Amino acid sequence: MVLEGNPDVGSPRTSDLQRPGSQGSCILSSGEDVQPGEEPIKYGELIVLGCCEEGGEETEAQRGEVTGLRAHSCYNGCLSSGDKGRRRSRLALNRRPHANGVKPDVMHHISTPLISKALSNRGQHSISYTLSRSHSVIVEYTHDSDTDMFQIGRSTENMIDFVVTDTSPGGGVAEGPSPQSTISRYACRILCDRRPPYTARLYAAGFDASSNIFLGERAAKWRTPDGLMDGLTTNGVLVMHPAGGFSEDSAPGVWREISVCGNVYSLRDSRSAQQRGKLVENESNELQDGSLIDLCGATLLWRTPAGLLRAPTPKQLEAQRQEANAARPQCPVGLSTLAFPSPARGRSAPDKQQPWVYVRCGHVHGYHGWGCRRERGPQERECPLCRLVGPYVPLWLGQEAGLCLDPGPPSHAFAPCGHVCSEKTARYWAQTPLPHGTHAFHAACPFCGAWLTGELGCVRLIFQGPLD
Repeated sequence: MVLEGNPDVGSPRTSDLQRPGSQGSCILSSGEDVQPGEEPIKYGELIVLGCCEEGGEETEAQRGEVTGLRAHSCYNGCLSSGDKGRRRSRLALNRRPHANGVKPDVMHHISTPLISKALSNRGQHSISYTLSRSHSVIVEYTHDSDTDMFQIGRSTENMIDFVVTDTSPGGGVAEGPSPQSTISRYACRILCDRRPPYTARLYAAGFDASSNIFLGERAAKWRTPDGLMDGLTTNGVLVMHPAGGFSEDSAPGVWREISVCGNVYSLRDSRSAQQRGKLVENESNELQDGSLIDLCGATLLWRTPAGLLRAPTPKQLEAQRQEANAARPQCPVGLSTLAFPSPARGRSAPDKQQPWVYVRCGHVHGYHGWGCRRERGPQERECPLCRLVGPYVPLWLGQEAGLCLDPGPPSHAFAPCGHVCSEKTARYWAQTPLPHGTHAFHAACPFCGAWLTGELGCVRLIFQGPLD
């Protein structure tokens, strides 16, 4: 069955995965065991963009735990049906009790008709590359006691740690896998070093229930200059690392594609094109604070523990809400006092005191029914202060603190959805193009996924204080 054995590993980036340690060993190094009552070591957190709608606090029964991952609510945000099990809007990756990482070991050339027999061992992780109807290459993977592996995809099978479904433009999440979903069942995997500095690395494709990854005859695949194999998934896994980190001085980076072996390439002409992009040798698959991972249907934000320490806390967000309400902003026309509702109230309908904004000019009012300009569109209104015509929407404070670059005051709103955050957070996301479809990019609100409109994508809010 095996025509040729090759002691070389199946990836040109083998130095990323091969470390000292005996095969099958799950022993942690001295001093790294988590003692009872101690917080587990956190590698980082994944946040799904565009589905962090405000909801009530999560109960202990809803919260749940997945081995090696601590799942919790999006602070005061969650999926519209609630965060449950492995399908959530946010997930923390913690060090597992026992290492489950794998690293490339041996490469075999075999006859394609015999591939199913060669992959019959469910305990053996492997990646198979079908080169033709008669020739395939199988790269066997062996246990790596120095890494933890976490898998992400649309499948609800047990080997998937984080179940992700499509996020539609304009907000909302598909509540179950649909035939039209463009997210792979086994989209990607993240390998985290179990020892400091706990580096996390991204790889395209995840292992299925048989511990295999299949790249069929139509998939983009190739031999590397070293004679090894690499490839891309059908719709690709894209990554973007922000320039300057995820902070007040951040700027969007360049979108790249990650291969099955973790190498970095420029984008293909379209997501499913068979011709790969150019190898980017000076960039790596290491995730940084603020890295974006696009799965062709959903985009994830990676936050490191150090980065989250700089983000505002839920208590800070609540204090900002109370401070904004304590200023007693008024509707400049109706003279009614406005107030942002509590996140625990949810988003079933705007409150009577809810602030509304004309997104073209930023003037904040209470709700009223005049100024309609239906000849320009069903939601077009004329601002009574400056006469600009545009959408008129309720304002909602963004409740996902992990999406914020700084703890600045809620001074800007995304257009046209009305989610409110700090100026630097609003301007960063308004300048960040997110992949959509096979080759399009659009800036979107990170809280609800609505495509941004207007010249800037956001607007500075203009409140009127009380007359007394």
